[in-house]
Amino acid sequence: MSTTVVDTQSLVKEGVITQKQADKIVDRGRQTMVQLAVNIVLCFGIFAATGGLIFWLAKPLPVAAAGLFLGAGGLFALSRNSDNFRFFGNAAALIGAGLLIGGAGIELIDKYESAAGPILTFSGAAIAAICFWRWQTKALTSRFVLGTIFLMGLTAHLIGLGFWLQLLAFEGIVKSLFMAYAAVLIAFAGWLLDVRFVTALAIIPFAQILETGTGYFGAIYAFWSPESTLSIISLVLLVGALCWAMRDRSDRDQRHGRVLSQMAFIVANLCALVGSLWGDWVGETIWGPKREYDGQSYDEWRDAQDAFRDSALHISADVYSVLWAVVLVLLIFFASKRGLRGLFNASVTFAAIHAYTQLFESFADDDFTEHLRHSMVRQYHEFYNMGAPSRSAFACDRIEGEHDEVSLLARHMYPLNDTQTEIDWILNHDESI
Repeated sequence: MSTTVVDTQSLVKEGVITQKQADKIVDRGRQTMVQLAVNIVLCFGIFAATGGLIFWLAKPLPVAAAGLFLGAGGLFALSRNSDNFRFFGNAAALIGAGLLIGGAGIELIDKYESAAGPILTFSGAAIAAICFWRWQTKALTSRFVLGTIFLMGLTAHLIGLGFWLQLLAFEGIVKSLFMAYAAVLIAFAGWLLDVRFVTALAIIPFAQILETGTGYFGAIYAFWSPESTLSIISLVLLVGALCWAMRDRSDRDQRHGRVLSQMAFIVANLCALVGSLWGDWVGETIWGPKREYDGQSYDEWRDAQDAFRDSALHISADVYSVLWAVVLVLLIFFASKRGLRGLFNASVTFAAIHAYTQLFESFADDDFTEHLRHSMVRQYHEFYNMGAPSRSAFACDRIEGEHDEVSLLARHMYPLNDTQTEIDWILNHDESI
């Protein structure tokens, strides 16, 4: 069941609902927004207090000691079962748990690297298990505080397990199984606490099962998908499994299934964007030759890679572009017919991204669109020239000679170095365009 946006006053004028019913709908919407605002302010306030104490104490051991003291004080206040001390007890228990887990974790990783992984793995699991048990029974503190500490324990468990596997140099199938395990735990935690933001985070480790992820490279944040086709297949299967499993479930379960399927749809489209730019040799990073830096030359690795590609399935960037466009058009019509607003908005957004990307990538050196591209570049130059007189050297007449083989998109992504300005770049590249 999807959320529907309606104009209550229009419905009143049309006689669909009464003014009293419209006022009740508006009032419920306002109450939901107020509750959300209070929870956001409370969360950020607690995180700010915890972070402030961590930076003030500046060392892991004092941070852990302060967390132990505050946690014990909070539990003592809650044990008094007094409304006067309940708010202080909840806040102190939450801040204390954050300081204790964070301080102890940093101290272990910094000073006891070899033991940090196992200790964080099992201690984090114990904290999460205790909170889960108290969540199912009558809890000493509020469910908000208990759920937050549960997430802290789960985070410590996953960080510890990942750190442990990294020290043991496990890669390949073991790393993929860890990512799948993390995705299941995070999705379960979001469903248990009924926090869809946490549920949505499960897509991060799920996508990384096949190494899909993001990174920072020299002033550029990049999204990469080394196995775009297989990643899309796995994400589509996830969406299909969630749609099938949520058919007869409660509205609460459907909300979590819907948000996770929406995140899977977004990541699948990002993978399609990668495929539409560079194509895909299916399975190359899984079954293909691995680069061995010890005892293997680059030429040897390239020969092995070429041999694999001779027998591998290759989907070119052009084929990817056409297939992605067709699928997006079909999804737009399907979502509009079914009233699936989230799917419709996401499909239209990625259709616009696809069209804009292909404008630069596929038509960069096309004679038919040359005048349009020259006009766009002239506007770019005039904007960054800040009103200064144009230089006559910036001519848009066609210059004889071969065009640069690199696409306009690639030249647009890396236009500047440390000594160039926008104007210098655009004036020095009119011939390549």
